[in-house]
Amino acid sequence: MPVRSLNTSVIKWPGLQTVDRAARDWANRQASLHPRIERAAYFGSYARRDWGVGSDLDLLLIVSESPLPFEMRASQFDTTPLPVPVDLLVYTSGEWRQMIEGAGSFIRRLQAEAVWIYPAQIT
Repeated sequence: MPVRSLNTSVIKWPGLQTVDRAARDWANRQASLHPRIERAAYFGSYARRDWGVGSDLDLLLIVSESPLPFEMRASQFDTTPLPVPVDLLVYTSGEWRQMIEGAGSFIRRLQAEAVWIYPAQIT
């Protein structure tokens, strides 16, 4: 989370390198805890490199399957170790394929911005 200097009101927000490393470590840890995770990426301001004070990290997980409805899936993953607030979206691989086939504006933007962080070889 942000760090406030003791003698000034300036807030120092975590930069891209810090957030990227933390996100990669988090994704690898989550994959070891949740074997259904197939892929992980971040998108949004950190992926576009236009983040600033107050920016959150937009994370995407693709899981093989889930018995939970979309709205409840993110609650299964602890994002508190990450250095900034997180907006986590969790899709099944089937939902992800349908979204890509539909190619709506959200998925096009997400695909253009995504920085794939798990597994490491995905680009």
